[in-house]
Amino acid sequence: MHAQKKKLVLIGNGMAGVRAVEHLLKLAPGKYDITIFGSEPHPNYNRILLSSVLAGGASMSDIVINDWDWYKENGIALHTGDPVTKIDTTSKTVESKKGLKLAYDELIIATGSNPFMLPLPGADKEGVIAFRDIQDCEKMIDASQKYKKAVVIGGGLLGLEAARGLLHLGMDVHVVHIHHYLMERQLDEAAAKMLQRELEAQGMKFLLQKNTASIKGKRRASGLVFSDGSEVDGDLVVMAVGIKPNVELARAAGIEVNRGIVVNDFLQTSEPGVYAVGECAEHRGIAYGLVAPLYEQGAVLAKHLAGAETDGYHGSVTSTKLKVSGVDVFSAGRFDETPQTRSLKMQDDMSGTYKKLVIQDGKLVGAVLFGDTSEGSELFSIIRKGESVEGREKELLLGFSPSQAGGGASKESRLLAMPDDEIICGCNGVSKGTIADAITSKGCNTVGAIKSCTKASASCGGCKPLVEGLLQIYSENAGEPVKEGICGCTTLSRDEIVAEIKRMELMNIYEVMNVLGWSNPEGCSKCRPSLNYYLGMLYPDQYVDEKESRITNERYHANIQKDGTFSVVPRIYGGVTSPEELKKIAEIAVKYEVPLVKFTGGQRLDLLGVKKEDLPKMWEDLDMPSGHAYGKTLRTVKTCVGNTFCRFGTQDSMGMGIKLEKAFERLNTPAKVKLAVSGCPRNCAEASIKDFGVIAIDGGWELHVGGNGGVHVRATDVIGVVKTEDEVMEWASAFLQLYREEAIWNERTAQWIERVGLDYVKQKLEKQEDRLALKERIEHTLSLTTDPWKQIVENKELRKNFEPLPATQPATL
Repeated sequence: MHAQKKKLVLIGNGMAGVRAVEHLLKLAPGKYDITIFGSEPHPNYNRILLSSVLAGGASMSDIVINDWDWYKENGIALHTGDPVTKIDTTSKTVESKKGLKLAYDELIIATGSNPFMLPLPGADKEGVIAFRDIQDCEKMIDASQKYKKAVVIGGGLLGLEAARGLLHLGMDVHVVHIHHYLMERQLDEAAAKMLQRELEAQGMKFLLQKNTASIKGKRRASGLVFSDGSEVDGDLVVMAVGIKPNVELARAAGIEVNRGIVVNDFLQTSEPGVYAVGECAEHRGIAYGLVAPLYEQGAVLAKHLAGAETDGYHGSVTSTKLKVSGVDVFSAGRFDETPQTRSLKMQDDMSGTYKKLVIQDGKLVGAVLFGDTSEGSELFSIIRKGESVEGREKELLLGFSPSQAGGGASKESRLLAMPDDEIICGCNGVSKGTIADAITSKGCNTVGAIKSCTKASASCGGCKPLVEGLLQIYSENAGEPVKEGICGCTTLSRDEIVAEIKRMELMNIYEVMNVLGWSNPEGCSKCRPSLNYYLGMLYPDQYVDEKESRITNERYHANIQKDGTFSVVPRIYGGVTSPEELKKIAEIAVKYEVPLVKFTGGQRLDLLGVKKEDLPKMWEDLDMPSGHAYGKTLRTVKTCVGNTFCRFGTQDSMGMGIKLEKAFERLNTPAKVKLAVSGCPRNCAEASIKDFGVIAIDGGWELHVGGNGGVHVRATDVIGVVKTEDEVMEWASAFLQLYREEAIWNERTAQWIERVGLDYVKQKLEKQEDRLALKERIEHTLSLTTDPWKQIVENKELRKNFEPLPATQPATL
């Protein structure tokens, strides 16, 4: 007979609690019936990456750690959007908001923390929010569409991440901080000042040593008033001043609470069978807010619940390695200077790097790195071990060398010397031992495979060099260059895949995956769309596009919004329209009760809030080409009025823009492509941050390539100067086709040019016969395309796909 499973209930579906469950499932599979209650309507996601969602660098699906299927596969009953409201430790039951009552044998409280909201006059006004979860991100995104000025209270990590995201959303952002420099908990003053300069260059504005007295405004916030009488305007106020452990549920149950829920070395609370882990727990007087300590707690708790041997949790020496708005920073230990410490510093303002080491009693007790954080893990290891560094302090400052005792002669020897429990990936709490085991026991011989198996390097990517180093040590291919495929399903690169498709004339996605030995026969969300693109690019005449391998937006030819409705953008060539066209769009917006009509940055009209079932009929009524605002294709060609009206214009930029847009609409590309044409060097159409930009000069056109105005701004490179419009079309065609044929799927032209080099692109386009051959290939591909909405309007079977979204479908960012 099988022993009856114990009932384990986890309150909180966050990172710390679910990590404990992950460990428990590995150590004691089948020992517990597990139920998880979460307050949010989402599966377990990485809260660290919320700033990436806000900045547009990630979607909700990108930051999910364990998807819905993971819970089903592991037999876990998950109740989302249903927080526990009562714990009865006498009857050993919990009750949820929706009225569910459940018994437990073991209970884990992982309620995390709440954002600290300053009790200011006016804090209850509309437009005053925290930055803690997906819902806060949604509020910020909504506010950015209606308002332009934001104020962030708090110059710590969270505040700066919020500010960066709001800046990306097009808002004017002020950061208010009570201290005289930023991030004082993670950086010293010198590093903080360097960071401030970098962020000011990105557009952030700072108000330091300011104490907020009240939030002004009537019903909605309109700014802040400071204690010195000065003010700042802002329609959105984000409080990012810290967090406090969420302990009310435990306190109401009679569980001992101090600042957090008091736990011992085995994460046990004052009540038998009740444990606490994560930001809500207080261990030896400390409540931790960083991921690595919380994951260490989870590992100990899992061992204890599994009956495995553990000497308990003894606290953590913390380190912070992160990227703040594109800038690498690292700190560990105690980096403040006292009479008992000595410090060594090295600062290079030209290269934007800074390094500070703090020594006490011959030991390294703290470090701060700015700009170059590659030595962070090694320094942190020395701090944790408490080893003597006497006699080699300057060598540590100048960089690791063979003469360092214990430092090792190489990165390889230093990695070998690391203990197995040393955390390599701080974002996901993955240790050296876990990665080594994945390589030696599970056959993970690429960075992508390790990422899929352990989640190491899956978040910020800062630990990727260390993961590659471990691959070099433990892989069967040790000593060979680390090879990373396009995803975890294959070790093959883009060039290798394309070459094999051509060599063996492989004609469909499943054939490619089967013949080329995919580890996952079904592929994944990264490789299937890329293979679909490569096959279509190589065989435009024969390959049939596989719709199910495209992302949601491309399948429905519209941008899905967070509430499940869609955004429709008809094409308006070069931003030039007519009264008749405007009238038609207005009438259709009224007919389909469109909630919001917005001018886009690409000089078009966006109809937002359209129901899925209305899409085919709406396009039929519009009878306009799709603006492809959703796909990896030509999005827009932005133009100024040029010499048609402007007194500074030297050429017809509107005519040139319309010509380019009509030539390349419907063109499938590795990533989205944006063009612009400016009628004079004043560059009002911002052609110098587009994938292909054209700027009129006296007697000709200056051609620009590889620009990007998104999260990672990149100015264009000038690829040449031509005299005629036909030459512009020739170069544009050749450049775009070269990019189509040689770039990696999902790689923007900016990234592609940085990877292959501008000289390479110039060389490929130098000869006219090569340009004309590329032009011929792109024109042939375009001749085979039709507007997707024409197909859907005319095909009854395709129209059946446009049924209403299920009411229960979670909102998608």
